[in-house]
Amino acid sequence: MSFDVKIRPSGHQFTVEEDELILDAALRQGISFPYGCRSGACGNCLGKVISGKVDYPQGLPVSLSEEDSLAGQALFCSAIATSSLEIEVAEIPDNEIEVKTLPARVTSLHKLSHDVMQMKLTLPQGKRLPFQAGQYIEFLLRDNKKRSFSLANSPTNDSTLELHIRLVEGGKFTTHVFEEMKEKALVRLHGPLGTFFVRDTNRPLIFIAGGTGFAPLKGMLEQLIAEKTNREIHFYWGVRAKQDLYSNLVEAWANDVKQIHYTPVLSAADDNDQWQGRTGFVHQAVAEDFSHLSAYDVYMAGPPPMINAAKALFAKQGLPDTQLFSDSFDFSNDSK
Repeated sequence: MSFDVKIRPSGHQFTVEEDELILDAALRQGISFPYGCRSGACGNCLGKVISGKVDYPQGLPVSLSEEDSLAGQALFCSAIATSSLEIEVAEIPDNEIEVKTLPARVTSLHKLSHDVMQMKLTLPQGKRLPFQAGQYIEFLLRDNKKRSFSLANSPTNDSTLELHIRLVEGGKFTTHVFEEMKEKALVRLHGPLGTFFVRDTNRPLIFIAGGTGFAPLKGMLEQLIAEKTNREIHFYWGVRAKQDLYSNLVEAWANDVKQIHYTPVLSAADDNDQWQGRTGFVHQAVAEDFSHLSAYDVYMAGPPPMINAAKALFAKQGLPDTQLFSDSFDFSNDSK
């Protein structure tokens, strides 16, 4: 059995099979919904059900409240159709970037900090993986398991891919990366995926990274620098302690490029840090510096609690939903 789905405002139509996730059906038929984590954590695929009914086989996603669900809001990465549907969602223009499955070789493993590994991957000779800065790839593992990581470089060199991998306590894949994986190892990749990339507007930018959420925003910033953008860029990086600021690249760029401004923020600085900079939660630092956000585009990457708290706070300060873009991730599945 299949169901028809009509999209507002574009008028596009597609079909979804019984028990097929609505996002998967749309992407399979060449319709570009916004999406990120594909697990219901980031909220990027949020839309509205105008008519018809949906269900959530795995239960209501963490970023969708029961109240919003009853009001017709839906997360299409986690929802299946139980009838024909008419939905409202902000489609992404087709960027004509092909999603590929490719082998790659690990050419570099370098510890950036006590718990962050920089991995560089090289594709086979003559192969390229075009992508937009901010997108992510999946490692295809045994038993059909996957692990997703944001690309940390810009697409100016799409034959080499850079990832920042945080060690997760009890995580099988990340433990393998830190303790067992060697340079020259072969891996299989699938990507690029996600709709986290910089939109072309004239508004100034606020980038907010939490932990290794630094990675996709670093790639975006590299791309903007390569393009010699004139947009003002405010880059905030929130971590627990000074040792977690595992890169000084943004500080160097801010010294060289007048429209780049960098603010690191520590949430749990201790006496050993001798920290003289900003403290507290990174999204609160942004709110303190920008009481009105309607004139900005905001890009956030980090754990779900940071993203959700920031969304609620920034809405109160006038930031339209259409000017907020996020890449939310957690690490819970890595133990499986």
